[in-house]
Amino acid sequence: MKVVTGETMQQLDRRTIDELGIPGLTLMENAGRCCAEAITAAYGGNKKLVIVAGKGNNGGDGFVIARLLSGQGWQVRVFILCSPEEITGDAAVNLQRLDETMVTICPRSGDLARHGSAFAGAGVVVDAILGTGLKSEVRGVYAEAIDLVNSASAPVFAVDIPSGVDSASGKILGKAVRADMTVTFAAAKLGCILYPGAELCGKLKVVDIGIPEQVIADAPGCEFMDHAAAHKLLRPRGRQTHKGQCGHCLIVAGSSGKTGAAAMAANSAVRAGAGLVTVAVPAMLNPTMEIKTTEAMSLPVPDGGTGFFCGDAFKGIMTAAAGKGVLAIGPGLSLEPETADLVRKIVSQAALPLVVDADGLNAVAAQPEALQARKSSVVILTPHPGEMARLAGITVADVEGDRIGVAKSFSSRYKVFLILKGARTIIASPDGEIAINGSGNPGMASGGMGDVLTGVVTALVGQGYPPFFACCLGTFIHGLSGDLVAAEKGEIGISAVDVQESLPYAFKTLLSNAMNGSS
Repeated sequence: MKVVTGETMQQLDRRTIDELGIPGLTLMENAGRCCAEAITAAYGGNKKLVIVAGKGNNGGDGFVIARLLSGQGWQVRVFILCSPEEITGDAAVNLQRLDETMVTICPRSGDLARHGSAFAGAGVVVDAILGTGLKSEVRGVYAEAIDLVNSASAPVFAVDIPSGVDSASGKILGKAVRADMTVTFAAAKLGCILYPGAELCGKLKVVDIGIPEQVIADAPGCEFMDHAAAHKLLRPRGRQTHKGQCGHCLIVAGSSGKTGAAAMAANSAVRAGAGLVTVAVPAMLNPTMEIKTTEAMSLPVPDGGTGFFCGDAFKGIMTAAAGKGVLAIGPGLSLEPETADLVRKIVSQAALPLVVDADGLNAVAAQPEALQARKSSVVILTPHPGEMARLAGITVADVEGDRIGVAKSFSSRYKVFLILKGARTIIASPDGEIAINGSGNPGMASGGMGDVLTGVVTALVGQGYPPFFACCLGTFIHGLSGDLVAAEKGEIGISAVDVQESLPYAFKTLLSNAMNGSS
């Protein structure tokens, strides 16, 4: 699903009107009609409808909704938060088409509050206040209107985007409408996909208002990884597939007290379909690893009896890497200086595809030039916001303030594929392509989940998926697995092992959707 900013959407509207000759009135009529149909389908007909409208095109869409549903027998009240003279263009045309008895003008502070009884008796409240063009914090009569809409007991329907949500980032600009349903036009807006705005949209529906598909496809934007997008990437296995065709993954992980991370990554790679998995661990920990992994093979490497990777491990790891399809490094490695030096040396000199996570990222963050001096053409980094901040030399607040921008910039600068974890994980490629993951839930906020993701992505790279596809599909499958666990057990108390063990079911679910043609 294509995702764009509000600014890009305005450019698409303008191109459609100016270059293709489709009138703005037609687009507005289509938008209002789609909203009216969605309201009727979701909430039934012949109810009391309250529409709160601003002076822009979002308000104009609201006027179309009012006219159409009034014609279908709904009892409609329209409250306008400005003087009629402030409404221009297509919105003004649609205002003139309304029966003036249903319109109440409320341009001053306190005006709308005097009509609280209308909200109390409404069957549905429609937010057509601000739309996608909002750039500054909501104040005055608009802030009062949002408070009143949010206090209504009736379902709230948002036109295009809940008022008060920044369409480019999902940030709340002072205050915002909390909708039960949002219908957005032509393409989803970033503000409807990224948190916290995504949480205010309720059920999100994208509708066609007449902007040609090619115009939308040509526009800059991101791909939202939902079931439909993910199952396009998934490759069913042939009946004669054997383990030699499914990749051999080498995972360098673990240290004293952190063998669980190594086992989690290795076992998850197995559950994600890797043909063979070898996990290299400090020699002292190998007996423990052989107990924790059954299908994955363990490889003890010299550790000087410390339980940590040391410089002497380099030769053995590089020898083991020969013939492997991918090397993952990082889970549970520790922050030992000698281990960090080993990580940077491997990143610089290994030629096969690399997946770097956890303490591997911390080692790279200390000397990021190791990424630029590397031999491998494919490097995948999987940081959480704290690790991303260290890699980029900025604060966590900086990362969270512009997750897409930070991921895109770092990925481009260092020519790496990057998975910036979190609610709505961001996947960036070196050529600027961006995807936003739509799976997962808050129950996955527990230790070991990142190790599972490392194993999944590593397995997909080993199976020959292109690196960006491996990142997108791996992230979605990881989240979908967590969603399946949550559906069975609830979101509290989910463990990484739960998610790991659910991975085959996630693949089955996605493959079934693909075979059935559903999303």
